[in-house]
Amino acid sequence: MSDLKAKILTAVRDDLEAIEIALADNLNPHFDLVSQVAGHILFAGGKRLRPLLMVLCARLCGHSGNHTARFATIFEYLHAATLLHDDLVDDADMRRGRPVAHLVWDNPTAVLTGDFLLARGLSTAADTGLCEVIHVIAGITENMSQGEIRQMARKGDLSLSEAEYLEVIRCKTAVLFEGACRTGALIAAAKTERVEALTAYGYHLGLAFQMADDLLDYTQDLTVLGKRAGADLREGKLTLPLIYALSQAPAADRDQMAALIEKPDFSDAEFAALVELLHHHGGIAYTQAQAARHVAAAKSAIEGFAGHAARETLMDIADYALVRKA
Repeated sequence: MSDLKAKILTAVRDDLEAIEIALADNLNPHFDLVSQVAGHILFAGGKRLRPLLMVLCARLCGHSGNHTARFATIFEYLHAATLLHDDLVDDADMRRGRPVAHLVWDNPTAVLTGDFLLARGLSTAADTGLCEVIHVIAGITENMSQGEIRQMARKGDLSLSEAEYLEVIRCKTAVLFEGACRTGALIAAAKTERVEALTAYGYHLGLAFQMADDLLDYTQDLTVLGKRAGADLREGKLTLPLIYALSQAPAADRDQMAALIEKPDFSDAEFAALVELLHHHGGIAYTQAQAARHVAAAKSAIEGFAGHAARETLMDIADYALVRKA
């Protein structure tokens, strides 16, 4: 895993540097408090994966314009906005290993800064001069809001199905990956078949990424993940490892898992027992297999771009989605 990560970082070092500069430059002209709160989440160690995908997809389609990194900030701003809002909705206390913004400042400041970042993303989309890009970004914001509402409405609901879970993560995660890849192709004026191929890559990568993230909630601790293991469960979020295990478990084990779901102050020992049940009833293995299936679909979508260094990096990113530790 470390070798793959190092390979990716070497390939995209200049792109990441350009994205960092663009993120900061786009905040500098604005009200100091907005910049401080936005910077608290933006510059707390994020991977910049979403803007990087846009840059790589644009390059893969032959784009070499001067504003690629600035346009790519759209996707980090949208992502950061959702994190600010989600942390407040979920009453979270940690994000990326540090206190969440609404605890450092206050709830209204966090909400309004998230709103600003959404607006900043839309205004930057308008700067592309492409109506289809504006349409993509507007669709992302709509879908992400719907995904959060769906998830909030079904907190702690043991009847949540795999299909309903997939719709939630499509809205909350996959549409942002998909939109980043599609926008890269659009600003490069790529042919329709290339736009659709990269859109499919982003969609499947986003699903795989979220499934892998959901697995980390049961397998990693605070020092690696940046939040306490079991945080999603404490917030009443049922994800695929648990949904599948519940569907396979006999009544006694299902009742044991249900009792824990209804007890947000469960102990570390109780959580460890739940993780054992997830392994025993196939929830961990099933989720890993589904994530791997979507990674394979993502890689298959870009097979037609052979012979380009950006394609190799996108292939590596897809593989890394499965093996990352945070």
